[in-house]
Amino acid sequence: MIFLADFSVIRPEPGLFVWSVFIFLLFWFLVARFAFKPIAKALKGRENQIQDALDEAKKAREEMQNLNAENEKLLSEARDERLKILNEAKGISDKLIHEAKTKAKEEAGKIVEKAKADIDNQKAEALNEVKNKVGSIALEIAEKVIQKELAKDKGQSDYVNSMIDDLNLN
Repeated sequence: MIFLADFSVIRPEPGLFVWSVFIFLLFWFLVARFAFKPIAKALKGRENQIQDALDEAKKAREEMQNLNAENEKLLSEARDERLKILNEAKGISDKLIHEAKTKAKEEAGKIVEKAKADIDNQKAEALNEVKNKVGSIALEIAEKVIQKELAKDKGQSDYVNSMIDDLNLN
């Protein structure tokens, strides 16, 4: 214990100094050998991982920009295609409407022509019927006039007048 009572930090002894330096160098060597190298290696690996992650993120960002550009291009093409299809559909519908109108006009014209022909036929039939009726009436009158003429002369004019009155009534 005497030894410890006589110890002073301010005045180290040469043996203590040598041992302190020796232990410090040994500790420094062991730490450098077993701690600094693995720590440096781990830090270098972490740095590489971070750089790889940054590179991957940059690459992913570039790919996303390319995909966005492609998507915009596809959307633009789809809009153009849609416009083209709509224009074609409008053209086709206009054409169909025009054809339907033309066909309807043709059908209406045919119907009108048929109606006119029917009217003309009925008119001709009516005229023929009237002519036949007038002819038969004229024959009846002539027949009666001839019969009367043969019977009497004066009575003939009275008979014609009475026949004409009968015709006006019918």
